[in-house]
Amino acid sequence: MSRRKLSRRQFVAATALTSAALITAPYLRGAHAAGKLSMGFWDHWVPGANKACTDLINEWAEKEKVDVSVDYIPSQGNKNLLTIAAEAQAKSGHDILAMPSWWPHAHAEQLESVNDIMAPLIKQNGDVNGTAQYLGKAGEKWLGVPSCIGSQIKGPCSRIDLMKKYANIDVQEMYPAGSPPKADNWTTDTFLKAAEACHKGGFPFGIGLGETPDNVDTAGAFFQAFGAELVDAKGNLTIKTDAVRQALEFYKKLIAFLPPDVAAWDDASNNKWLVSGKGAMIMNPPSAWAVAKRDAPQVAEQCWTHGFPAGPKGRFAPYLPYFWSIWSFSKNKEAAKNLLVHLSQPASIEKLVTASGGYDLPAWEKLTTLKTWAEEGPPKGTLYHYPNPYKHQTLSIAASPAPPKIAQQIYSQAILTKMCLRYHQGEAMEKTLAWAESECEGYMRS
Repeated sequence: MSRRKLSRRQFVAATALTSAALITAPYLRGAHAAGKLSMGFWDHWVPGANKACTDLINEWAEKEKVDVSVDYIPSQGNKNLLTIAAEAQAKSGHDILAMPSWWPHAHAEQLESVNDIMAPLIKQNGDVNGTAQYLGKAGEKWLGVPSCIGSQIKGPCSRIDLMKKYANIDVQEMYPAGSPPKADNWTTDTFLKAAEACHKGGFPFGIGLGETPDNVDTAGAFFQAFGAELVDAKGNLTIKTDAVRQALEFYKKLIAFLPPDVAAWDDASNNKWLVSGKGAMIMNPPSAWAVAKRDAPQVAEQCWTHGFPAGPKGRFAPYLPYFWSIWSFSKNKEAAKNLLVHLSQPASIEKLVTASGGYDLPAWEKLTTLKTWAEEGPPKGTLYHYPNPYKHQTLSIAASPAPPKIAQQIYSQAILTKMCLRYHQGEAMEKTLAWAESECEGYMRS
């Protein structure tokens, strides 16, 4: 369950849609002693997840004597992104707003620094992963507190039976529940051979090449496995490199083993592919498995979530964090920070992870081994390696390490998947690279 991103050019249109963007939850009553606090949080797809969050807010409000109101804003139709854009333009709205991946940087100048609460939280919960730092900080300023709600890794979810039968790979042995990975041989070369074998067996891997986040995220992890960057951390173009050429060659081989319509896939396509029983693997958070558990239990009991294959430059996995950010125009910043500290306590995070069935991922180093991931099933332990408990792979986001405002455009315009398709469809390598370079040059000027 992913969220499509708006480009910054779409912000201007957002103000008129503010009223459509807000889905208001019941008012939560405090004791009127310490002011009021409003928040706009992501409307979770897992039944009961919003209630767990509301209960934690109520618990805090009762203790602190604050009147609180919460809106759970859905990502369908980009309503959450439209809300962010509209409030930024109006300089009015919620005190706290949940912002996915790129959006804190897009509004960095309008966000309150949360350095004062992040320092003690890091001391308590451990450091946050590099991608959360890349997306959550502008210089030394923390733009929000990493939220476990909505944060996710889009790693491989494999069919145990089909991978054994056709690729001769035991994914449970490779990523055993309760133990470190035994995945030294799980490489991009092995991955290609497995993709070919499962394709020949009639159960291709379900990896999309469309323009929506699921497709871009997977491409991003594979590009990084080859050390392929379009723009480096200093903002220099790095497209015409051997690493980028190697990534494109890899994808050209892979696409031959994928379903024929993958160029048109959106974020629902891979989920449907797994639940239908047609595929041996997809790249996704546990949402597809959870739907299979409900609608196709014979599929769910054969699913195993595990790590990405390693390339020449390492093993990377797509990580998309959410942040709880406070507007600089918030009227109750002290209470807002107090609440975010409460929601970031280990006990609070464990309740939220449990309520989401293990979907939500905290960014904190010390909170990757909660019992939910070990106990969820069927099969039991299917999510054990989902939170990357052994730091077996580097969590990343497509288009990094480019400066975030450039990377956001590369990401939202799906430059990586478009490059792969252009080259696969017969365009000369150097022409594909020149096209991508021209696109990125435009983002660097904007």
